[in-house]
Amino acid sequence: MSISTHVLDSTTGAPASGVATRLELASAAGWQHVADAVTDTDGRVGRLAETAESGTYRLTFDVGSYFEARGVATFYPEVTISFRVDDPGSHYHVPLLLSPFAYSTYRGS
Repeated sequence: MSISTHVLDSTTGAPASGVATRLELASAAGWQHVADAVTDTDGRVGRLAETAESGTYRLTFDVGSYFEARGVATFYPEVTISFRVDDPGSHYHVPLLLSPFAYSTYRGS
């Protein structure tokens, strides 16, 4: 099982490189840190987790710093996506399509 992500800046049509990303797992004690990464020049983080258990995860993207570094005002300082891992044997790819005032996501492949 693995978890990966890809961030695309829909205002430029280019990958969003340099976006700090955090992965956490929900537990009875709250959110547990799993991994931190930064998107590469292609806007990707290939492996946030090599193995994982079933449960609810969340990815948090520091999009405020990404846009600030480009001199672009944004409404969102961060974007958080929660999702379920039901089959620990599968690959979970969670893309983020980003602009300063909107975002969308989907389960990728």
